[in-house]
Amino acid sequence: MLHPPKNPREPDTGWTRQEERGTNFGLVVMRWLSLSFGRSVSRAVLPFVVGYFILAIPSARHASRAYLRRCLNRDPDLVDVYRHIYAFATTIHDRVYILNGRQDLFDITITGAEALRADIANQGGVLLLGAHFGSFEMTRAVSRHIPELRVYMAMYSDNAQKIRSALAAINPSAMQNIIDLAGIDSLLAAHLHLSEGAVVGMLADRTIRSDDCVPIGFLGEPAPFPTGPFRFAALLRRPIYFMVGSYRGKNRYTIHFERLTDPSLAPQDREARVAQIRRDYVAALERHCRSAPYNWFNFYDFWKIPARNS
Repeated sequence: MLHPPKNPREPDTGWTRQEERGTNFGLVVMRWLSLSFGRSVSRAVLPFVVGYFILAIPSARHASRAYLRRCLNRDPDLVDVYRHIYAFATTIHDRVYILNGRQDLFDITITGAEALRADIANQGGVLLLGAHFGSFEMTRAVSRHIPELRVYMAMYSDNAQKIRSALAAINPSAMQNIIDLAGIDSLLAAHLHLSEGAVVGMLADRTIRSDDCVPIGFLGEPAPFPTGPFRFAALLRRPIYFMVGSYRGKNRYTIHFERLTDPSLAPQDREARVAQIRRDYVAALERHCRSAPYNWFNFYDFWKIPARNS
C-alpha cells in the first residue's frame, strides 16, 4: 500500500521506471475501508502499516533519518522516523476523502489565497510550484474559497499514467487534468490554459534525468534540484506561487500560497531568471521543511549528487 519513491537518478531503478505492484489494489481496499467505516476507524490500521514500512524498507528508514538530521539539527530517534512516515501514511489515507469530495472532514486553514485570487483575476492564470510535501491534493479544498480555480498538473507521461491509475482506484470520477511534459506542445498547452485563467501546477523537487539538475544549498548542504520546472516557468513569464498543504496533526491541514517571483521584475536573461526562480523555490521549501519537518516525503538519498551522463 505504501511504497517509497525510488531514486529518480538511478538509470535502471529510478522511480519513473518502477512498477507499483499491488498499489492500486491496496488503494481500492483503502477506499472501501475508509468510506465504509469512516476516518477515525480506518486510521486505526495506520500504525501497523507504518510499523511494517519502517521494518521492511530500511532504505526509507535511513533516508528519513538523513533528512530529519539536517532539518531538525539533531540526531533523530525512532520516534521522529515514525512521526515522519506516519504523516506520509496519513496524507495518503486522507487522499481518499479529498478525492471523494469529503473536505468537510478536515479543519483547513488557507494563507495567501487572496493574493492568488487577485493575480488570477488581474493577470490570468498563475503557476503553482509544489513539492512532495504534505498533501498537494488539498488544492481541491481551495475550490470552496476560490470557486473559479481550475488546476492542470504538468508532468511526464509515465508519471501521468501512474497518477491516472491511482486516481481511478480511489475515485474514477476524480480524474486530474494533466499536461504531458513529454509532448512537443506542452508549453503551448500550458500557455493556453493560463491565458484562460487556469492554474498550472508542477512538483519541482525531483528530476527524472540525472543530467537535468543543478546542486543548490538545501538544509545546509548542496542538493541536486531539477532545472526543467524552472525553465518551464521562466518561459511562461507568469506569476509564480509556491504551494504546500502541510499536515498539522489529527484532521488539520494548512495550505500555503506564497508568491515567489514577479515576472515583470525578473531578470531578462533567461538563465538568470531560471536561477532566481530556483533559488526562491528552494528557500521557500526549506522554510516549510523547518516549520513542518515531518511533511517532506522523499524517501531516498536526496543529497546524492548524480554523475553527469557523458
